[in-house]
Amino acid sequence: MNVTDKSLVEQQKITDSDLKQRMRLFRITDEDLDSRKELRGLIERQLDDIVSTFYKNQTAIPEIANLIGDSGTLQRLISAQKRYILELFSKEIDLEYVENRLRIGLVHKRIGVDPKMYLSAITYLKGVLIRTIDVNFSDELYAKHLGNILLRLIDFDVSLVFDTYIKSMMTELEIERERSDKYVDDLETLVIERTRSLEKITRLDPLTNLLNKRSLDIKANKSFEIAKLKNEPISLIYIDINDFKSFNDSHGHEEGDAILVLVSDCIRSVSRNVDCCFRVGGDEFVVVMPGCTQESAKCNYIPRLEKEIAASREDVTLSIGIAQSGPEDYLPFKSTLHRADKDMYLQKRSKSTHSRDKIPRLVENKSVKNMDN
Repeated sequence: MNVTDKSLVEQQKITDSDLKQRMRLFRITDEDLDSRKELRGLIERQLDDIVSTFYKNQTAIPEIANLIGDSGTLQRLISAQKRYILELFSKEIDLEYVENRLRIGLVHKRIGVDPKMYLSAITYLKGVLIRTIDVNFSDELYAKHLGNILLRLIDFDVSLVFDTYIKSMMTELEIERERSDKYVDDLETLVIERTRSLEKITRLDPLTNLLNKRSLDIKANKSFEIAKLKNEPISLIYIDINDFKSFNDSHGHEEGDAILVLVSDCIRSVSRNVDCCFRVGGDEFVVVMPGCTQESAKCNYIPRLEKEIAASREDVTLSIGIAQSGPEDYLPFKSTLHRADKDMYLQKRSKSTHSRDKIPRLVENKSVKNMDN
């Protein structure tokens, strides 16, 4: 397939999961996206002055003025800049949004805008927008809060623009590598960094950031081998969220994901550094605990996990199975996993947790809390 048959998002292999992860990295929340909309009216009123100030500064720089070239191009840039600024305060961040930001990077790269000039312009735009907010809000703390949201949004956009710069640079390096040893070295460095990043992604579950099922066999078998060499016990815990499927079917994946993230965070919180925590299915988790007996896991780990979850959501319950290997008789990892899985299902049946609304909606819980307040 030719590169012209793919969108920029497809070329960069950016998915919805990648987008959510990038937003988490830049600490952009749904609350932030709602708060920025409060600024749209102000920015619309000040838009002409903002853009005029911006381009007055930019055209005073000879290199940038030469790149723009003529008044017609300048007017088109002014119109595009106005659209961009308004979108900062209103447009939904989705793959279409990402495509537009990647295209900004592509256009700037094609017309020869160096990264330093692009970053310089963005820095100046940030200053103009922040000053506009500060001047028009009497509450300094709230103005600072809104300004911080704006800065993170712009930095998020810049990261996408630079993805395009990097992609273009890699292509140029591939074309020139036979004629330039330096380009070859740069390309190899970039490939190694990207490979390491991809390897890390393939080991982790994108929603919970726990190790994924693909990592289970490798990590667990290694832990079992080490336990046998040390002649110490190793326990395996199999965890299942009660009634999760019916809840997820009834209330939607977004609320279901919130439960999965909560349980994952609690598992991570009560686990030791030597423990390996995995998400192995939709609502199933495994914890491998070196140097831990079945009795210790039952009496110490499980109560702490249940207490941790109850502190946030009393309506979330778990079915938990435990199995131990060694030190007297060392079972293979797969056999221990099977025993823990079987024990978990016995626990699930004994609890008889089959109510379809066992886990109320996350939104409903928030509403109740608001009423209590």
